[in-house]
Amino acid sequence: MSLWGTKKKDDDQNESEGAETGEAGSGDMPRSSQDSSRRREPTERDRLLPSHPRPPPHSDGYLDPDDPAVSPYNLWTVRALRFFSISFLAITFIWWVLLLVSIFISPPGLHTRGSGFFDFSYTTLTAGLLLTSLLFFSAPSLAIRVSQGIIAVLLLVDVIIIVSVSRIRNEEGPPGIASVVWATVMAAYCVLTDRVVAWGKREEEERLTGRPETRRTLKEWLAILVATIILVVYAIIAILMTATLVLRSRDATLAMDGERIFVDGGKYQVHLACIGNVTQDSNGNTTPTVLLEAGEDPSEYDFEHWAWNAYQNGTIDRYCYWDRPGYAWSDNAPSPHSAGMTADNLAEALAVSGEEGPWILVSAGYGSIVSRIFSARHFRNVAGIMMVDPLHEDLLHRIGSPMRGFFLWSWGIISPLGIQRISGAIFKGRSREDRVYGSEAYQGGKFIKAQLQENLVAESLTKSEVASARTIQAMDTPLVIVSSGISVRRDSEWERKQKDLTKITGNLVSWDVVNKAPHYVWKTYEGRTLMEKRLGQLFTGAVNLTLTREEEN
Repeated sequence: MSLWGTKKKDDDQNESEGAETGEAGSGDMPRSSQDSSRRREPTERDRLLPSHPRPPPHSDGYLDPDDPAVSPYNLWTVRALRFFSISFLAITFIWWVLLLVSIFISPPGLHTRGSGFFDFSYTTLTAGLLLTSLLFFSAPSLAIRVSQGIIAVLLLVDVIIIVSVSRIRNEEGPPGIASVVWATVMAAYCVLTDRVVAWGKREEEERLTGRPETRRTLKEWLAILVATIILVVYAIIAILMTATLVLRSRDATLAMDGERIFVDGGKYQVHLACIGNVTQDSNGNTTPTVLLEAGEDPSEYDFEHWAWNAYQNGTIDRYCYWDRPGYAWSDNAPSPHSAGMTADNLAEALAVSGEEGPWILVSAGYGSIVSRIFSARHFRNVAGIMMVDPLHEDLLHRIGSPMRGFFLWSWGIISPLGIQRISGAIFKGRSREDRVYGSEAYQGGKFIKAQLQENLVAESLTKSEVASARTIQAMDTPLVIVSSGISVRRDSEWERKQKDLTKITGNLVSWDVVNKAPHYVWKTYEGRTLMEKRLGQLFTGAVNLTLTREEEN
């Protein structure tokens, strides 16, 4: 239909066609361009309609409501908002890429002491909001604005939680705070944009058709339905993230033994605790302190419990335990982070806290890799080594496989939703202890990030570090190996590597295979009893070794 409802010949015809395409003075345009403009709906790239077009004769001066020229894009305000939306989406995408990269390699200034998954999730949500706003830009509706408003309010609550809870604020750091604030601002901006477009649509309908349109086409209804469904999904995501933050703020109040110590130039903190007092033997020499290095779980989960029993029984005088970066109360380290870097973190934390040793290193699983590197780098201060079903460096490929890494990354990306943690807290009565260091610790973003870091460098940096450690290990250090009977029977390669680990020093005290014990040997009574017995023997031998080394010096 013609914009003016009639056409003239010659010059009048050109003027009428120019008005149809939404252009002032468009008579010099090629006819093909004018026809193309009439066949499609206008966009922000089309020329604006004149503010007060000259009404043609034989017409009431109004357009048909279905005419494509009746569009909010006729207003500079609407066009500017669309331009800003595209610009904001581009900025968000660049920030999203930087955060994605920082999970694997932390650029300067982008390291967070938390997992890095929360800020990535907020940025992803921001990109989704802006993209949805752009895709359905010309179909404003109250349902869309309400959904966007709910998301904005939830994100504002997240900002308040992150800023007000010191532990979360420190973990998220500037990148996390900037990401959630940007998400909140963009959600509010999307509400404003939809409202302005709705206003512009009504204004143009009144100006060009004489009344605001009260009906919608099927295409418009479908667009509104799809946009609303997408935004409802975003709102559910925002609700879950807010609930997860509430749990994190609750977990931050859990008391701990020991202290958190800044390491690596003050970039992050690790948790270290020591039980018992420093004692001396009859010759005035400091007796060894047992230093625990847990396997695949935080030390507090159950690995520290059997050491506590040994301390209560008088088998040992004192022990210390800590959490590797990302475990329990410790912050995440920048990526990449290898076992050697972890060993250096432990040494720094001990030095800062004034702990001098000598040490009897007791480790399990992957933690044995860290203990071996620590022992090699501080062999003069290590009086004994006890490894419980330890991981051999030739088997690091089992935790360093690309498939496992992809699974950990995927699990980390959705960890801010906290579906399992929320359901566990509501329906299963899971406590703060369960989430921080207990049975559900593996669901936390920090723990997942730590596991991912171990995976990424297992067959490169870590394997090289432990291979070097083996060549400089003190050969007179007493060594005890306790292996899982189930693991040995099930895996012949594991058995061969356990036997090989008995040779890392030249002073093997014993190698025991606990018949019915799983990988976590201390979970069985027989395993705990044997471990405590061997630790007592190692403690006695360590005292003698300390005396011998002092006499040699």
